[in-house]
Amino acid sequence: MANIHQVAKQAGVSIATVSRVLNNTSKVSEKTRHKVEKAIRELNYAPSMLGRNLRNSESRLLLVLIHTFSNPYYTEIINGIEDYAIENNYNILLCETDDNLQREDIFLHMVRNKLADGIISMNPTVYVDKLKELSESHSIVLCSDYYEDANIPYIAIDNTEAAYRAVKYLITMGNKKIGLINFNENLLYAKQRRIGFEKALNEFQLPICDEWIHYTDGLSFQDGVEAMRRMLRSKNRPTAVFIISDTLAIGAIKELHAQGIKVPQEMAIIGFDNIAFSSMTTPALTTVSQPKYQMGYRSAKMVIDRIQGLPVENVIMDYELIIRESTLG
Repeated sequence: MANIHQVAKQAGVSIATVSRVLNNTSKVSEKTRHKVEKAIRELNYAPSMLGRNLRNSESRLLLVLIHTFSNPYYTEIINGIEDYAIENNYNILLCETDDNLQREDIFLHMVRNKLADGIISMNPTVYVDKLKELSESHSIVLCSDYYEDANIPYIAIDNTEAAYRAVKYLITMGNKKIGLINFNENLLYAKQRRIGFEKALNEFQLPICDEWIHYTDGLSFQDGVEAMRRMLRSKNRPTAVFIISDTLAIGAIKELHAQGIKVPQEMAIIGFDNIAFSSMTTPALTTVSQPKYQMGYRSAKMVIDRIQGLPVENVIMDYELIIRESTLG
């Protein structure tokens, strides 16, 4: 395989000139550039990206932290991240933390040791103090969820207003007994969605009944099944339920079917996220749609801008309430 010395010899230029051509600098005349490019083609020369990146103190690698690969919510966001990264000559590495502090440390050390240039975190369970400390000297962006007072750039939607609008819609459909299936409120988005739920009920002076509020241990379909099973043990059950993720909502609908309860005639269900499966359920799921691909694409731009020393501001994106059969009478 040819090396840079052979390219320089064939083109009749110095090694430094070949390097300038490879790095696309403007200090090379067009005539010289053509000579070097011709030599590269004739010798089938492939420059070492690793060597070049080491010389430039960069890896051209972005870490994408997620909690678990099994959550379908991440798919479109990752597609957006990957598209922008590739367009700008970066690669991405998906990192599943799964509440494992040792794994988190490995990924964070990759950035400290310049094995990766930046982090996009979609994992709200990452140990926030470590992330805050690292963000003071390295490029980190939070996508979808964020931490209050962390001073780390983020991109998200207004979860409180989105939840408020979803529950208000249930109320305008005639529901006066509305339940909630939520996740761990140590996570900001879960807390915000519960606040939006309560805001709508308070506005219409409807009861917030503890018997109709259930929390899950996770975000899987089975967690939704089990939460709905608990809710149905109540003799005075709600006529509609706001559920803070589509995976939980789809599990809840499965349990309603199993118990012979018609959706939406006997109980309306509304989810959150608009994952691909939400339009495939029977009935199809009404949900709050987040612009997931755009969030991923924009978050990749934000972290690369930070790597390049450009200013980055927090971004709140729009959402949309997608009305489907699970709430229509």
